[in-house]
Amino acid sequence: MTKETKATAIGFCAILLWSSIVGLIKEVSYSFGATAGAALIYTLASAVQLLTIKWVPLTKFPRKYLFIGALLMVSYELCLALSIGYSTNARQAVEVGMVNYLWPTFTMIATVIFTAKKANWLIFPGVVISMLGIVWVLGGEEGFNISEMLSNIQTNPLSYGLAFLGAILWAVYCVVTVRIAKGVNGMTFFFMLVALVLWIKYFALGNVVDMQFNMSSVLFLLLAACAMGLSYAAWNIGILQGNVTILAGASYFIPVMSSALSSFVLAIPLGLSFWQGALMVCMGSILCWLATRSRLATPE
Repeated sequence: MTKETKATAIGFCAILLWSSIVGLIKEVSYSFGATAGAALIYTLASAVQLLTIKWVPLTKFPRKYLFIGALLMVSYELCLALSIGYSTNARQAVEVGMVNYLWPTFTMIATVIFTAKKANWLIFPGVVISMLGIVWVLGGEEGFNISEMLSNIQTNPLSYGLAFLGAILWAVYCVVTVRIAKGVNGMTFFFMLVALVLWIKYFALGNVVDMQFNMSSVLFLLLAACAMGLSYAAWNIGILQGNVTILAGASYFIPVMSSALSSFVLAIPLGLSFWQGALMVCMGSILCWLATRSRLATPE
């Protein structure tokens, strides 16, 4: 096995780890609560990253990256963890996770808005199909049902709203930090900030709840922390040393893989309309990606 093949395989591991996060975060929230559970996950994930990713002194951070990157990253991770933690049941957690997976589509839109890259007409059906996919997912067993989708969102607007905001924040982070990071990887420091903010929220805002420490809850906590911490380290190896084209293509199928793993971890069945919606989200993201790729490949 060549070095590139090994690195690509490690990159695939990152995709699998990311795909498991929704189900694991929800399981942790059952035992420790939304805020404390997320705080524990990011605290342990920070420790995992300290062991797997080389620490970068803050003095080496470009000033814009230190502040803007931290603000975007911390805000996104809070939206991700709390949107899942605040979901009222397992099914809703998977739906909230699917809303968050609009980020590939939003990333392509942000790329066109904030950079010199241009897109062709494929970006329009790509965005429409992605959004229709979410309508399909939230529409229940009937698929395309606007009233059912709105009713579903009204049962927990906080979770769905945080997931949608998180998708936008991550898209902006992906586009902006490429230009201001100058090769610096601040993920470990950012994770520490996320953990700190969550602990402050937990203790200062009266979120204290009884934590249920047992073999099952600790196991899910460790799995969630490892998945969160190791995924970024594995992805870094994959994109630096592996086949970036293969990994980029595979990453667009994270919504489907995440749904499958979440269904397994949370022991919930997902109907045909849900899978149709998940595939639509994936296909919409791929069309948006092709829109920018096609344009860039065309001679000026």
